[in-house]
Amino acid sequence: MKKIVFIVLVITLFSCEDFLVENPKSIAVETFYNTKAEIDAAVAAAYSPLRGLTAYVYYVNFMETFSDYQQGRGSWGPNSNFDGLNGTNVSRTEGIWDAVYLSIRNANLVIMNAPDGRELSDAEKSRAIAEAKFVRAFNYFLLVKNYKGVPIRTEDNFNELAVARDTEEEVYQLIISDLTDAETNLPDNAPLPGRASKWAAKTLLADVYFYRGMNSEAASKSNEVIASNKYSLVPVQVVDDFYKIFGPNVVTSSEEIFYLKNSHEDGTTYPLMHNHPGTGFVGPGGWYALHSDREDYVVMKNWDPGDLRSQLWYNWDIGLGPNTMLSKKFIDPEAPAWNMIATDFPVYRYADVLLLNAEADCRASGSVTADAVERLNMVRRRAYGHDPLTPSPVDFSVADFNIDSFNETVLLERCYETNNEGKRWDDLKRLGAAKLKEIIKEHTGKNVADKHLLWPLPQDEFTYNEALDPATDQNPGY
Repeated sequence: MKKIVFIVLVITLFSCEDFLVENPKSIAVETFYNTKAEIDAAVAAAYSPLRGLTAYVYYVNFMETFSDYQQGRGSWGPNSNFDGLNGTNVSRTEGIWDAVYLSIRNANLVIMNAPDGRELSDAEKSRAIAEAKFVRAFNYFLLVKNYKGVPIRTEDNFNELAVARDTEEEVYQLIISDLTDAETNLPDNAPLPGRASKWAAKTLLADVYFYRGMNSEAASKSNEVIASNKYSLVPVQVVDDFYKIFGPNVVTSSEEIFYLKNSHEDGTTYPLMHNHPGTGFVGPGGWYALHSDREDYVVMKNWDPGDLRSQLWYNWDIGLGPNTMLSKKFIDPEAPAWNMIATDFPVYRYADVLLLNAEADCRASGSVTADAVERLNMVRRRAYGHDPLTPSPVDFSVADFNIDSFNETVLLERCYETNNEGKRWDDLKRLGAAKLKEIIKEHTGKNVADKHLLWPLPQDEFTYNEALDPATDQNPGY
């Protein structure tokens, strides 16, 4: 079933890739962007750069090697020293930059050309533009978190080489504007798994507010997603039930809000990063580029083994001793090749929204509310194999917390729930540099250099973009 759905998606994504990605200037506007099939292909081409190795796989690998519960190995190892990026990893961020701006460019083509589509209804035009704006906002959110201000390229200037570096605030203004349009004009249900709905737009907007400390707005927007009753946690009774959420054969689930989709015809490499070839968990083998240890990492040491999520980690000696741990959260034993792994990547799922809402509600209201505790409990119950909607022996109560202890508990729960999904570093960064450094020091014993908090703008951007000055526009420390 997943193969059938993915073939439909791939046809949509790539039927016009040669034009939209490799040589977009070759498209004659008067003969493209006119029919629904053409505009769907153009919208889907905005997603495609994100799915490659140098975009979201590398991006999440950075986020995970920056975490406080595992570290990188080999060329990824220096990231876990928290002292800034070395040459190899600077080059990887440059690849991410290029892929993200290509995705933005393809989205801009849709926003610019859809209004003139001769065979498109007004509703089809609005939906196409809204989806392109969702993709554009997603990309700029990734950029602004890691670079702060960046050159804003929209449909009005995306062909210009010389574009000045806009401020962080200006980037966020564009993101919020794009997502406000997207949540209004996107459909209630995505046309295919892996495409955006209005609820994906609302979730991304809630995350933007959350990251910026706009907790009232984050609580309100995430509550809209919860109150829609469109999503629910997938029940789990034994550890293997998590593969109903993360497994390679899952087409979609009640928990999925926005995932990057993969198949054996066109897949990801991400599970290779976490597994050893000797396990058989991934058909082509494993690169085990990330690893942990229950003794060396406070987060892992304190993780209750009765929590089924902790059982997705396994001991495997990679030459660093028998206590070394790898993660089998993402696997695909039947994958035919290293770039044909069918495991989808969960960008946003319902558990994220519940925990985001719990913390944002507490911070916004200045109190520990019953609703916030219940949303924390829903995720926690499922983690221990209980019905998410029924009181259980692992429940917390309002009386268990003050404001600080509740927010700390939710932060840790988010870490356990979304481990290896690229969330932890952002969660620590949004608390501020001082708090991030305190937590990393406490949990790993390492000091975080100021330069490590941002990535350097690529050298090619300075070479070809004459509006940038490396003396004033480069991030500190690079």
